Amino acid sequence: MAGTLTAPNFRPSITAFILLALLSFPSCVLSIGVNYGTLADNLPPPSQVASFLKSKTYIDRVKIFDCNPDILRSFAGSGISLFITAPNGDIPSLSRLPGARAWVAANISPFYPATNISLIAVGNEIMASGDRNLIAHLVPAMRSLSAALSAAGFPQIRVSTPHSLGILSASQPPSSGRFRRGYDRAIFAPMLDFHRRTKTPFVVNPYPYFGYTDQTLNYALFKPNRGIYDPVTRITYTNMFDAQLDAVFSAVSRLGYGDVEIAIGETGWPTAAEPGQTGVDPAAAASYVGNVIRHVSSGKGTPRMPNRKFETYIFALFNEDLKPGPIAERNWGLFRPDFTPVYDAGVLQAGNQGGVAAKFCVAKAGASEAALIANINYACSVAGVDCRPIQPGGSCFEPNLIQAHASYAMNAYYQAAGRHDFNCDFGQTGVISNSNPESMTSLRMGGGHERRGYESSFVNAMVIASSPRENGPDN
Repeated sequence: MAGTLTAPNFRPSITAFILLALLSFPSCVLSIGVNYGTLADNLPPPSQVASFLKSKTYIDRVKIFDCNPDILRSFAGSGISLFITAPNGDIPSLSRLPGARAWVAANISPFYPATNISLIAVGNEIMASGDRNLIAHLVPAMRSLSAALSAAGFPQIRVSTPHSLGILSASQPPSSGRFRRGYDRAIFAPMLDFHRRTKTPFVVNPYPYFGYTDQTLNYALFKPNRGIYDPVTRITYTNMFDAQLDAVFSAVSRLGYGDVEIAIGETGWPTAAEPGQTGVDPAAAASYVGNVIRHVSSGKGTPRMPNRKFETYIFALFNEDLKPGPIAERNWGLFRPDFTPVYDAGVLQAGNQGGVAAKFCVAKAGASEAALIANINYACSVAGVDCRPIQPGGSCFEPNLIQAHASYAMNAYYQAAGRHDFNCDFGQTGVISNSNPESMTSLRMGGGHERRGYESSFVNAMVIASSPRENGPDN
């Protein structure tokens, strides 16, 4: 049948392969951004935050909701890029070039380039504010600020503005995506033209959390589900995140701007909410956020935007205890104020789990090659794990060894499914490991066996395998 694979004829050290597979994981952990909100009375100083992110995490981009000079100074020399915000109230003055030049002189020139300011948001979700004055001045402010940056010698700093998905009048199915009538031609067409000319991203804030029901929870969390069919494109969507992004793509394409880059300014999942609300706990947050991080950086893209990576900022870095509103509003954080993780989203560098033991699912020593091939077929096709990184040219293709690739696929499934021990059963061919991959750098192949890869047709075939196996994960 399609995708049937023949085990390669080699038998190097199984244990060495498993450890090499673990070794490959840090290099496959994807760079990601985070929203750094400060509506709290117990947060560490910005200098400690910058040091922590640089030395302990894979987070290499930070978005803030103002242009706080203490934060800008603290990130100087860190190598972490900043996405800063011009407050909503500054928009009218920014719409005129003198005002934009004054803003750049006060908020950019004293800090750049020591602080790597890469993107400036003109306000935040202005289209959802209902403020006609701000909306009318939004695109002119973006143009003026871009011109002022160029005049100051900073043309590489990009300008955008984030949008909630309330900008869409229709989004389901994704092919029906369109902007709200009246704003489509008056606001979004000139805004998208600005993005095209300046090669800057159209920033949206997709939140499946606000759109799920008990029936669509698995669909929202990237867990196995039947999917939702779009009869126009004949695409079956298996996660709400892709569906929301493709609805935005449909809207921008309807105006003729399908080539404009789309970035994600905010997305996340809270760990606590009102009593009785289902689907809100650290495990759900880990499933959603962990899958988003892997997905947006994998290069897989979405069904309508294939082979794309998306600049993405997870919401949020910390729980913020002073935020008003429902319980969930104070519980979006990846970390507590003491830098211990609220849950494991996969953003901590190996050995820095802050008391939470890192857990990996790897191929068990002694597992047959046929079983490992079946494990990859299951994870990469039936379970829907994105296995492009272990295809030729992928970031985790090396070491090109069946045990390494099997461990990658098995671990990706295990992480996505919720990190339960039974998710690593794989017909008793998987095992949970807490080993620190970075402690294995001195590992050498043992047993006197020649280190060899297997045929690349194996990787090509695995993505079209279509049959589940009898000894799949015991869940």
